[in-house]
Amino acid sequence: MQAASLVVAFMLACAPAWAADTKGDGNVSSDDRDFVMEAASGGMAEVQLGKLAQQRGESEAVKKFGQRMVEDHGKSNAELAAIAKKLGIDVPKQPGKKHESAMKKLEGLKGEKFDQAYAEQMVKDHEATISLFEREAKSGQAAELKSFAEKSLPALQEHLKMAKALPRGK
Repeated sequence: MQAASLVVAFMLACAPAWAADTKGDGNVSSDDRDFVMEAASGGMAEVQLGKLAQQRGESEAVKKFGQRMVEDHGKSNAELAAIAKKLGIDVPKQPGKKHESAMKKLEGLKGEKFDQAYAEQMVKDHEATISLFEREAKSGQAAELKSFAEKSLPALQEHLKMAKALPRGK
């Protein structure tokens, strides 16, 4: 009888910590949910910026890199959305405010100035994305998201290397 009371007391004491880890739909931790939201938002931004690079870029390298971002991040976005749906997480429909401001800045540029700003943005974005995916791969709770992050890292690291090699103008 006392053991049962102790178990109930322990469960009640720990309940706030368990509740803080989820946000209602299923058993997904808030960290995993945040990963999905950030990764989806960033992935959509990479596709939109990649399309912009194909239109506004001056160098063929920037245009090709933009095309690669549309293809790679488009596939990755679809895969992430399928995993999120399975886990009961709604992905955002548009990139977040942080990505919108980068888009607006780049929309006002073209040619060599666009190439330079785009290359800098891609380095910055991919460094942040790699950090996000490494964190999920290391400490994610949902096995599918953790696996997705691990599997995605080599391509993201390749994107960063490519972004660093883009022409920066004068």
